[in-house]
Amino acid sequence: MNGGKIIADVLKANGTEFLYTLCGGHISPIFVEAKRAGIRVIDVRDEATTVFAADATARLTGKPGIAAVTAGPGVTNTLTAIRNALMAQSPLILLGGATATVLRGRGALQDIDQQALMAPNVKWTTVVTKVSDLASTIQRAFYEAQNGIPGPVFVECPIDLLYPEMMVRDWYGLNKDPKDYPLAKKAEHYYLKYHLDRAFGKKDKWGKIAYKQEAQAPAHSKGNEDKVAEALNAAKKPVMIIGSQTMLQAQNAKAIAEAIEKIGVPVYLSGMARGLLGADHELQARHNRKVALREADLVLLAGVPCDFRMDYGRHISSKVKLISINRSHEELYKNRKPQIAVHGEPGDFLIALSENMKHEKIKHTEWINHLRKSDDTREVEITKKAEEKTEGINPVALFRELEKMLPEKTVLVADGGDFVATCSYILHPRSPLSWLDPGVFGTLGVGGGFAMGAKLCRPDEETWIIYGDGSSAYTLAEFDTFARHKIPVIALIGNDASWAQIARDQVDFLGDSVATDLAFTDYHEVAKGYGGDGMKITELSQLPDAIAKAREANKLGKPFLINAILGKTDFRKGSISV
Repeated sequence: MNGGKIIADVLKANGTEFLYTLCGGHISPIFVEAKRAGIRVIDVRDEATTVFAADATARLTGKPGIAAVTAGPGVTNTLTAIRNALMAQSPLILLGGATATVLRGRGALQDIDQQALMAPNVKWTTVVTKVSDLASTIQRAFYEAQNGIPGPVFVECPIDLLYPEMMVRDWYGLNKDPKDYPLAKKAEHYYLKYHLDRAFGKKDKWGKIAYKQEAQAPAHSKGNEDKVAEALNAAKKPVMIIGSQTMLQAQNAKAIAEAIEKIGVPVYLSGMARGLLGADHELQARHNRKVALREADLVLLAGVPCDFRMDYGRHISSKVKLISINRSHEELYKNRKPQIAVHGEPGDFLIALSENMKHEKIKHTEWINHLRKSDDTREVEITKKAEEKTEGINPVALFRELEKMLPEKTVLVADGGDFVATCSYILHPRSPLSWLDPGVFGTLGVGGGFAMGAKLCRPDEETWIIYGDGSSAYTLAEFDTFARHKIPVIALIGNDASWAQIARDQVDFLGDSVATDLAFTDYHEVAKGYGGDGMKITELSQLPDAIAKAREANKLGKPFLINAILGKTDFRKGSISV
């Protein structure tokens, strides 16, 4: 028995299937024992990827994803990914190595104050000081990650609590009789013995879980159900906006979709809710959301705060009846006070609301047709943009063709700026939880980790990373991980040799493209170098052949990268968010 085995046993008992890690001596027992416990260990090429992969696993399963990184720079390399998970309200557990308990603060290798660093960026953080506390601490981490508003937690695991006791005592020189030591060294010997006796004491409690509390989502009141039902029944032009928070209970996705159908109100889906109603549902509107919000007489926000994505609430008419449902009390009232504020779990509330509205559902046929007509008008505009001639491949036309070729079982991972935003107008996620984007933090570099987690959780679904050429460089090295672990994903890079989302307005505003220019790099050759395969396409007619080759490679367990050389368009001119 050692600390690594205790941790692995608790992870296994909580249903953990995958452990994402980048090796380090501080944490070796964790991933070695995880493998022995039957947990699949995926070792990656950058610590941030461990957290992004754990994040994706959590989003698709509803259970915390698990990452383990070594001390010091191993922990600091995860900070952006950890902050992204916190802002996305994604439950995961980061296990961080640390210097030996007796050496803390004495200048040991990679010893920094990790608690102070992580505390502002996680829901909960702690350091374990005794082997007998390991099991209950990890169990509590599962609770903290999921309770209330979900998010990442950090558990610091000192190296001397993870390895076998006799080995650690040998490290400290406690295997020798101190009777002939000088007084000072003898005092040190007995201090170390006392310290390790405490750290390894209470062996009868090793592996025993004392922490038993079950995670809970905030519960709404029945009275709020009645108020919202009454308001919806009175509305002539209601609109619902469903956000990522509504999908935190992944296991309820089907029930939430059925509830939306029962409620019968037109809906816009955002973030992780994209795909909730399938590729083309009569209640779902896709375009001109800002206009619809101005025309509506009631807006229901489910798991959506009034942040920059809603222009801080200004997208919604001041005359509208605003209803908001959110797990977070802060987000419930952010920038705009709703007339009906429901502090609770949005998915649970929608399901309950659909049962509450027992009388005949009001048909909003005229209003739905109006929104459909608005969508159709925008689709005509997009078609015209797709028909424009460009020197390279027209990105709008590229996605129009790709949309026709994607199978029903597809997961789309978004990692980029302009190219990915263009994609979001055109590609239709096919099913619930089939779209992964970073969320409100707008983080680049999620692609490799998100795709890894997605393909492992859904091995039978085709997994695509939609990369901008700028963002792709963050995780191209993970093609090595994909190849070694036979995780067959397909990456599509929109290569316009530019950080286009920044460049477009920067050039207009400031007259200079400095720091936004890239090259038409052979990214497909990079993928090959890492053990995958790839192909460059310069004409749209080459796309079907590239996809066919990608699917053949995937059948062999190989990842594939399509390097699409793009032409310039003004499709998203003026759309930068800062």
